[in-house]
Amino acid sequence: MALSCGIIGLPMVGKTTFFNLLTNAQVETSQFFSGKTSTNFHLVKIPDERLDYLAKMYKPRKVTYANLEVTDVPGLVRGSSQGQGAGNDFLNAIRETDALIHVVRAFANDQVLHVDGSIDILRDLETINLELLFADLQIIEKRIERITTAKKRTKEHELELSAMLKCKEALENDKHIHQVELTEEERKELRHITFLTEKPMIIVVNVDEKQLKDNDFPGKEEVLKYAAERDIPCLEICAKVEAELRELSPEDAAIFMEDLGITEPGINRLAKIVYNRLGLISFLTAGEDEVRAWTIRKGLNAKQAAGKIHSDIGRGFIRAEVVAFDDLKELGSMSKAREKGLVRLEGKDYIVQDGDIINFRFNI
Repeated sequence: MALSCGIIGLPMVGKTTFFNLLTNAQVETSQFFSGKTSTNFHLVKIPDERLDYLAKMYKPRKVTYANLEVTDVPGLVRGSSQGQGAGNDFLNAIRETDALIHVVRAFANDQVLHVDGSIDILRDLETINLELLFADLQIIEKRIERITTAKKRTKEHELELSAMLKCKEALENDKHIHQVELTEEERKELRHITFLTEKPMIIVVNVDEKQLKDNDFPGKEEVLKYAAERDIPCLEICAKVEAELRELSPEDAAIFMEDLGITEPGINRLAKIVYNRLGLISFLTAGEDEVRAWTIRKGLNAKQAAGKIHSDIGRGFIRAEVVAFDDLKELGSMSKAREKGLVRLEGKDYIVQDGDIINFRFNI
């Protein structure tokens, strides 16, 4: 399962820089608003210290991390929902993503002009927010008109209309569709429509080095309040620092991060938050051939998880041999974990937990 995430924001806020940092791509960035209309796609691995540990233990031929597909879309401007600027390209590019990373700019730099001429994070957040709201509202209004003017209306149409009217009211009151309370039947009738304001979102405030070290930036309290009211995680990351960390040895990077008061690169934290925001977990398989993270939705049972590796393993499932990563790490070896009774056999209905190391027994 490859996650899909779109990076959005105004021009000149650092979107493509974050895209490059996440993916190790070499996409060209600019210090000037150039009206870019191209969309970039790339896969990035989800950092996972558990895999790193298992790789040292097993010394496998291959290590496979969970993947995140990242989309870097054209910069948004006012009126994009009406087709202004790169508008329709932007909306089409992000409509199929699973989550959105909204990059806003806190740093000031006379060499990198802001498209609106000044730094105002709340204004920038609202600009993007309104474009997403307007884009969803257009879809809803067209659908409502189609249903209400239809010659024949089914029970399903009535349920969809009820849901659409609730969503319309929410959008008109500056609420996102993911905040709308719908019945299960109403939600079912909306599954064929992709709404932008229904997608999980993460706000990334692109700060400068001093703001990162001070753990502060202009308007921080208001920005955090804005995010909390909408149930949106908010991260402060300095793109310039992240780029410098990439160039350092692990030892020098650790010293640099300690000086800045951070424990891990912000890009790593961002990738993990996106992963969790989508309701995903990783179970692990380990051996001399490969150490691997497998992505599944929270709540899947052992038989379903086995099917993610191969349909035959799911079909022929017998038992799952499971040990929690934290238990294995504490004891240092699988044999010691077995001696302590921490390696257990689970049946098909066992709900897989994040960080479970699993060996599936099956027969086909």
